[in-house]
Amino acid sequence: MISRVERFVSARCALVAFMLVAACRGGSGEEEVVQPVVSVHTMVVKTEPFSETIDAIGDVEPRAGHVAALSAPAPTRVTQVLVTPGQRVGRGALLVQLEETIFEAGVQSAQAAVDAAVRNFERAQRLVEAGVAPRKDVDQASSDLALARANLVTARRNRELASLRAPINGVVTKVNAVLGGSVDVNQVLVELADPSAVDIVLETTPENAARIRVGAVTLLRENQGASGDSLGRGTVVDVGGIVDSATRSVGVRVRPSAMRRTLRLGETVNGQVTVATHQNAIVIPNDALVPEADGFRVFVVDSAGIAHARDVQVGARAGSRVEITSGLSAGERIVTTGAYGVADSARVVTDTGAARP
Repeated sequence: MISRVERFVSARCALVAFMLVAACRGGSGEEEVVQPVVSVHTMVVKTEPFSETIDAIGDVEPRAGHVAALSAPAPTRVTQVLVTPGQRVGRGALLVQLEETIFEAGVQSAQAAVDAAVRNFERAQRLVEAGVAPRKDVDQASSDLALARANLVTARRNRELASLRAPINGVVTKVNAVLGGSVDVNQVLVELADPSAVDIVLETTPENAARIRVGAVTLLRENQGASGDSLGRGTVVDVGGIVDSATRSVGVRVRPSAMRRTLRLGETVNGQVTVATHQNAIVIPNDALVPEADGFRVFVVDSAGIAHARDVQVGARAGSRVEITSGLSAGERIVTTGAYGVADSARVVTDTGAARP
């Protein structure tokens, strides 16, 4: 028979054994909280110069003084259209021919008026010399003659302008002339521009425009943002003083230089305008940031390979890089690619071969 004391001791031993097992299992459960994470990349934080930029999109436009818009000198009709949009033309090339009859008639009328004014002036001179007419008659006749001669010059010029010719070497950008159509002086018939003298006009918000200064360096890329192929650099030559009523944007004119290829009129270009340069800045890639409530956090990896979540303050951005104003120090290692899949206090398997920002 097992005594009561023996049963009590046996029960106590069983209870102790159960507690030990439970404790061991509990310890094992705590170890399972730290899960290994694969396919993460890390980098060591360092300080470096950081250029704060503003991204904007714009179009290639002809430079002031290198564009021409031609109209008829007087109401008439179009008799020939000799060019099409996109066509290259040389200075003096005939673009549009207008009907010359009205202009020829104007020259003949102006010439007749000059002949009459000459005769009137000569008659006034003779009368003044004979003492028959006052001196003011000669002065009036002289003024009338000068006006008639000026009208003749205008009429001859209008006759020449009946043949619309290119005043510059360039590319035809627009043709509004229609064969046989009636035109007047307010109607632009053909436009052309010099493709070798162009600017990029970027559109940005009034707030951004206030931060851009003339002379700012601008990185120009094809219209795919930071991933687009580089076209070269440019310099801001003007910041618009008014807000476009339709787009609510401000134009920023950039003068390109040392371009890798020829820009086309009307082409869309992405520009990154440098507005400030911060020396010794903490710079990390955007991939390292994880949104948290109203801010951001990063995962800092300690010497044991444990990732710790840490809140950071984000400053300026430039393409795929971002400046951290507080929360990180140079020399710390952080998770970059794969940060979204990391939990706080997780053990990570790092790949230090990740590309730097």
